[in-house]
Amino acid sequence: MPRKTLLATAAAATVAALTALSPLSPPALAHTQRSVTGSDGHTVVVYRVPTHDRGDAQKLISAGYDLIERRQGNDLFVMGDPSTAAGLRRLGFAPAVDETMLKPLPHTPRPARATGGVDDTYDGGYHTVDAHYAHLDQIAAQHPDMAKVVTYGQSWLKQKGRGGHDLKAICLTKMKQGDCQLDPKAPKPRFFLMSQIHARELTTGEVSWRWIDTLTKDYGKDPQITALMDSTEMWVVPITNPDGVDIVAQGGDNPILQRKNADDSQGGGCGGDGQTGVDLNRNAGTHWGGLGTSKQPCSEIYLGPAADSEPENTALEGLFRKLYPAVRKGTGDSDPAPDTAKGLMISLHSDASMVLLPWEADHTLHTGNDAALRALAGRLGKLTGYQSGQAGEILYDASGGTDDWTYDKLGLASLTIEIGDVDGRNCDGFTPAFSCQDSYFWPKLKPALLAAAKQAAAPYKTSADHKH
Repeated sequence: MPRKTLLATAAAATVAALTALSPLSPPALAHTQRSVTGSDGHTVVVYRVPTHDRGDAQKLISAGYDLIERRQGNDLFVMGDPSTAAGLRRLGFAPAVDETMLKPLPHTPRPARATGGVDDTYDGGYHTVDAHYAHLDQIAAQHPDMAKVVTYGQSWLKQKGRGGHDLKAICLTKMKQGDCQLDPKAPKPRFFLMSQIHARELTTGEVSWRWIDTLTKDYGKDPQITALMDSTEMWVVPITNPDGVDIVAQGGDNPILQRKNADDSQGGGCGGDGQTGVDLNRNAGTHWGGLGTSKQPCSEIYLGPAADSEPENTALEGLFRKLYPAVRKGTGDSDPAPDTAKGLMISLHSDASMVLLPWEADHTLHTGNDAALRALAGRLGKLTGYQSGQAGEILYDASGGTDDWTYDKLGLASLTIEIGDVDGRNCDGFTPAFSCQDSYFWPKLKPALLAAAKQAAAPYKTSADHKH
């Protein structure tokens, strides 16, 4: 495992020592935090955990363990401290030490430039929230006939008057009358790409950055891009969780592996290394509170005090409602969207190397459009070399996710792509070397995104596309 991955894994493990002994009261959590970050050198351990059946992943989540979103054969990976193995054995598992390392110490904010600003990149080139937003504005200024920036809400910290950010999207198309309007009756089909809802999954934001650049810079040069921009609206939210990304970037070359947003209203006691907040991808109001969530505020999969409690989610859902009509008739899990429905949404995550389709909350339930969504996910899986299926079929069930919500409430064809390294390029982990973005991830993801965007006109009719 490369050094970058070790750092990512180590930082991600800051919550594991808390959750490994869950459930604990807040005082006990605080005590456990102190014991792990004491004079022992901040040791954290990654355990390889052989499993016996599909239910084992859910068993580990329910017990409070922090799983890396990755699987190798029948083995899962749990992050914790040297005492975690005993708890795993009590549950009937046989953990083996995969890596032992030192957890990064708490970080201080990045130093300001002499001009009064802050660096717009960190950890070798990853872009801050301000850099992403400046990029959107620059693209819109350079290509007013192809790009429009939309502010659709405010982050939790901004709503509370504690800094924070506006929430921003960009619409990309060759502009005609009526394009890029907040109207679900749009003349063109819409392809929606979102990233960094989990702040620490840095590759996802960089893929969105490159997608934006490719669509605008290659228009008129690449026939495929030109045809797509002429026919389709591409919407991109490069930073879905800006408060979380700010926390990540404060670590500079040692990013703080913050997954959640910055909502600390449910109490403290989580420490300062990335546990505070609500997991926005467990907070959406579809199958909320189901499998793969936690009610412990210090858990990395904390679902929040109520469904859609977080402003980042309610604002995003409001944007979706303005962009897509609600076409799914009925509210039952198996009620389908019509085959004629237009539009496609992809949420980018890392780093499990998978293409996931609804329902992610429960793999024993199947949507009314299961065959079409499965075919589309399979096609994108072939292009990337990733596994495809429902989350619980190949990883573990996870309730309250964005793609379940958009399919449920709108009938919008929705997928999650878990970006990962399936080719042994030393580009695994949440913060791979920045050089991996151009050398590995973008060349792999570009064909998949182009294929997906082309399907936005008729996502539930994927069989016709296979004939070409």
